Order: sequence, then structure tokens, then C-alpha cells
Amino acid sequence: MSTLTTPAKTRRVTPEEFLTLPDNDRYELVRGKLVELPMSFLSSYVAGRVFGQLDRFLQPKPTGWLVPEGTAFRCFPQDRNMVRKPDTSYIRFDRLSPQLAVQEGFVTLVPDLVVEVVSPSDTVQGLEEKIDDFKTAGVKLIWVVHPQHHIVRVHRADGTIQQLGENDELTGEDVIPGFHCPVRELFVGPNGELLQPPPLVVQD
Repeated sequence: MSTLTTPAKTRRVTPEEFLTLPDNDRYELVRGKLVELPMSFLSSYVAGRVFGQLDRFLQPKPTGWLVPEGTAFRCFPQDRNMVRKPDTSYIRFDRLSPQLAVQEGFVTLVPDLVVEVVSPSDTVQGLEEKIDDFKTAGVKLIWVVHPQHHIVRVHRADGTIQQLGENDELTGEDVIPGFHCPVRELFVGPNGELLQPPPLVVQD
């Protein structure tokens, strides 16, 4: 059993050490340092809504692997030791075989779709760095979901960014063809009413 514990946040950690941490589900590995993942009930709930919408669309005719938060990706050419964990991700079947999918450890393939749900404890710099890391790795489509503002920012591989409001429609474009969902549906509570959280002030 490894003796490496959470205090390792104060020193550089290798990906191999990262795997042995008993609580590594709480962290990402960024430039050799442990970075605690932002956590909030609302962001987790909305992440579940996004996953649910995608799952319902893919269930009748699956085209790829849809995985929820916690999946650890080590697929960054700019930093071979980086480990990132999106809130939801998707990889096409033709890129990830069942044989590779059951292997333990990090996912070394670049996902086709990444979803990040903004939490109150996110910082502007940390969020931008994470998005840039996935862009540099080659992710085709990134959805950054803002529960407090009811918006989704769509980042594409060609560098374009589109902001969608609750009256717009989110689509899978050429990554998950045919998928579409009203943005409003991502921010509906269990009672069917639109969530009304206080405005988020993202930390600098």
C-alpha cells in the first residue's frame, strides 16, 4: 500500500503516484501538482442533467462511450504527466474498442466531446486553463455549462466560440450527429421548474 496521502499537494506528484492516492477522485494532476476538483451540489446536479440528455439520445442507437464525471484522461501532448477529469465525456466507438475500454488506469485517447459544469469554487484562470488544455489536446467539441447564468459556451476545434442561452438549442454537431436539446432543459429542477440560483461571481 502506498504511503502517499493528500499532503502531497505541496510537492510534485507523478501520474503513477496519483493512481495510488486513496482519494484521487477528488483531484486532477496539473503541471505536477494536485488540484482539488471544485464541488457543489448544483454543478453535480446539472452535470447529471447533461449526461442524462446525452444518454437518452444514445441509448437506442449507441455510437460511442458516454462517461460521467471522474474519468481520468492522460492525453495531453503539452504535458505527458497531466491528468484531467471532465464532468462528462464521449469517445466514438471507432476510436475506443471494447478491449481498450476495460483496461485499468488512465484514458490516453483524446475525447471527442468534453463537458465542464462551472462550480462556485472555480476560478477564471483555472477554468480557462482546463479548456485550453483540452483544446490543445485536440478535443473537437467542448461545452462549458454555467448553471447560475443558464448559458452554455460551445468551444469548437476551429477556434470558434458560441454562447447559447436558455431559449437556444444545444446540438451534437458533427461529433454526436442528430443530438439536440433545449438549453433550458439542463437547468430544470426535479419539480419541472427552472432553477433560480443566485448569480455566480467566478473568482479571479
